[in-house]
This record gives sequence, structure tokens and C-alpha cells, in this order.
Amino acid sequence: MKVVTRFAPSPTGFMHIGGIRTALFAYLWARKNNGTFILRIEDTDKEREVAGSIKHIQETLSWLGIGWDYGPDKPGPFGSCIQSERLDSYKEFAQKLLDKGLAYPDPHSPEEVEALKKRAEAEKRPFLIREHRPETFEKWDGTKPLRFKVPTVKRWKWNDAVRGELEAGEEAVDDFIIVKSDGYPTYNFAHIIDDHLMGVTHVLRGDEFISSTPRFLSLYEGLGFEPPVLCTLPPILRDDRTKKLGKRDGAKDALEYRTEGFLPEAMLNCLAFLGWHPSDDRELLTAQEIMQEFTLERIQRAGAVFSEEKLAWFNHHYILKLSDEAFTDHAGTFLPEWLHSHSPMLKRLVPVIREKISIFSEIPALFADTGELAFVKTIADYPKESLLWKKAPDAAKSKTHLEEAKKLMSAVADDSFTADNIKAAIWPYAEANGKGDVLWPLRMSLTGQEKSPDPFMSAHILGKEESLKRIGIALAKLNA
Repeated sequence: MKVVTRFAPSPTGFMHIGGIRTALFAYLWARKNNGTFILRIEDTDKEREVAGSIKHIQETLSWLGIGWDYGPDKPGPFGSCIQSERLDSYKEFAQKLLDKGLAYPDPHSPEEVEALKKRAEAEKRPFLIREHRPETFEKWDGTKPLRFKVPTVKRWKWNDAVRGELEAGEEAVDDFIIVKSDGYPTYNFAHIIDDHLMGVTHVLRGDEFISSTPRFLSLYEGLGFEPPVLCTLPPILRDDRTKKLGKRDGAKDALEYRTEGFLPEAMLNCLAFLGWHPSDDRELLTAQEIMQEFTLERIQRAGAVFSEEKLAWFNHHYILKLSDEAFTDHAGTFLPEWLHSHSPMLKRLVPVIREKISIFSEIPALFADTGELAFVKTIADYPKESLLWKKAPDAAKSKTHLEEAKKLMSAVADDSFTADNIKAAIWPYAEANGKGDVLWPLRMSLTGQEKSPDPFMSAHILGKEESLKRIGIALAKLNA
């Protein structure tokens, strides 16, 4: 059997973590089996549709490297992948159900249905519209909703590839609307027709669809379709584990993470672990490694917690793997404008910035007035006393140590003025005369900050000329 999976979002707004995780798992299962992955747009609820959503969905998946074989931009042998362009297919199968006596025009107005519900509630019994079917039906002309007539009333049992054996009672399936009065099919009907015509073999979706599965099974039965393999994914929980993560609970547009400076590799790696695990204890896996490891059997049943802190952890690791050139490209929009014209200094800064951030959007804070790298552009005025080692303040000693450090630093060749070479020149003297006594005034003279990179790296970033200049200014303070 050739595996065919699909991701079928509605264009009703932005994509959040839950939807992307579903798309990823469906994509992985298709690619794992050299199968087909379809991106289908379920746009039959025109009242909720948001302009630009289809393009947004495509952009989000493309950012993460989730490519589709057929989609809104790539019709398949079955036709369009946009439901509003497939209305003839739904009409065809609706007519087949009518011909079988398994569908009927809804004879009840919304007000009548509400009255029947209230009566059932008052009598403390479940409301079932099938108990109010008329004996004869008028011809369906499309002006009234079309209801599916449940062919058999029974207890439903089915196997879920993740959850195992599931079942529901007779009350789980009632006559339900399959075509609305506006001519558009409902989700319950359209997705079953599309899955059948598109040859979908595996349906991966969230646990909110479990309660509706008996309806789907009843419709499969009525249409004579073989159901696909059903795979229920575990819910994604908020960080506090109190409820499912949703748009109303602060779930962000996935592309916001791109804007904030998260790498697609990190997001993909993090998403893969939301309800799935590989065969070993590895956490950092490439897309190819995840695909090779991916199986339905390793999808968990219990809810998975999405944590932005964990996502940042993944992101930091992938940032460390970037080449300097790739890092600079990603960092570009977050760097201060004045730094772009100082490419030699930026090159020296890359290793420092890389180690200090988990997200690229953290870069501006490093260069802010109180940031660890604020000294790079300019050094704030600092009092003479700050050059004295706190544990043993002595202006004469600080002056002597700074003079020696300046002499040793001057001896380092211009073309090899690196942090390692600067340290090699100064470290023996610091060890012999007290590391704090020597290195503290050196750090302060270079940066004017208590929190900054070590003095060797700071000097390397600033360059030889600027470093010696700043040490000279510090000596002038001590001489004053």
C-alpha cells in the first residue's frame, strides 16, 4: 500500500504549534514510506475565512521545510486541493446518498430543532434528531440543509493506530448535516469525500476528533468506503499543564517565532518531540534523522507540553552549529545599525554573541546601554575607584599592573591580536601577581563594565589600537 497523508487546515487565521505539529507528523509518515503528502485547504466555512490565510499556511510550512506533493498551488490527478473548488464532487456523492435513501432535506427550522432539544432536556433524555425524521421527504432542491440518515444504529468500535481499541455508544451517531443551505458541504462530509478521492491512507489529527469518529465511520459505511488508518495525536498542553494550548490561550502565530529569531531546524526538532520520541535518548536530530526514526508506534498517548524555554534550548544548540557567515545572515536585522559598517569588528564579535544568545532577538539587549557588549561602540565614563580590585583596592598597584598589561599587549603582533594570543602574553604575569589584581583593572579599562566578556576577548573585539587607547585613558585617571 502506498502511503498517502494530508494536512487539511482551514484558512481561518494564523498557524499555531498544534496545527504545524499535525502537518509535520503527517509529512514525516509520508516521507518515511516514500509516499505522498497533500496540503488540502478546507475552506467551506466562508464566514470564518480570513484573507491571506492560504498564503500564510504555505509560507509557514515552507519555512519549516515541510513540502507538499499536491496543494493549493499544485492540483493533483484528483483535481484541486481547495475544497471550495471541489463542490461538484460533494454534490455527486450527496446525490448518491439521496439515491440510496441515506440523506434527506432537513424538514426542521433551527427554531424547531432548538425546541426539540429543550423538550428532551426537560424530559432528561438525550436529544437525537433521528427520532424526529418524517416518514416521507420532499425533493432536495438545495435550499435546505441536507442531512445524512444514519444507516445503522449500533455501538461503534474502531482501532486507532495510537490509542488502540476505542468505542462509543449508539447515542454517538445521529443524523447530521452534510450539505448546508448555502451549498457548501460540512467538514464531516467533505473531508471524507476528499480523503477517498485523493487516496488518503492515513489520517493523523488531534484528539478533539475522537468524539466525531463514529459519525465518520457511519458515513464511510453509508458510502461504501474503506476507512483510512486513523491516528490520534496527543494534545499539546500549555507550559503549566492545566489545559490544551490554543489560540485563545496565548498560542502564537508560528511565523512570530521566525520574526523573533528562531531557526526552522530548532522549531522542527522541538515540534517532533511534542508527542513522539526516537528509539534512543537523543534530543538533537536533523530533519533527515527524525524522518528515519519516525514511526506511528512511538507516538505517545499522553499530552505533550510545549515550552518556549525548551524551544530556546534547541535554538541555542542550532545557533552554535551555524557557520559564521550563516550566523551573520540570521543576526543581520537584530544587530545595531552602526555595526554593519564595521565588518572586521563584527567578525570578531560573532563567537561572543553566539555563545550568549538562545534567540536572535536577544542581540539588541547585548548592545543596549546596560548590555554586556555596550562597551563595543563607546565606553561610558567610569570613576577612578572602579579600576581598583575590590578585594584589595590599591591605586598604585592597579597603575603598575595596567602599565605592565599595556606593555605586554603592545608586544602582541597586529596580525595575531587574538584573545588566545593576548591571554598567552598577559596570563603568566597575572598568575604571578594575583589574577584579580591584574585582570580587574584591565577589564574595567577596556569596557567600563563589571559584566562583560573577559579582558582578553574584550581586547580582541576592540582591536589593538582601541584597546591600548582605552588603557591609556584608564592610566590617566589613576594618575589624576
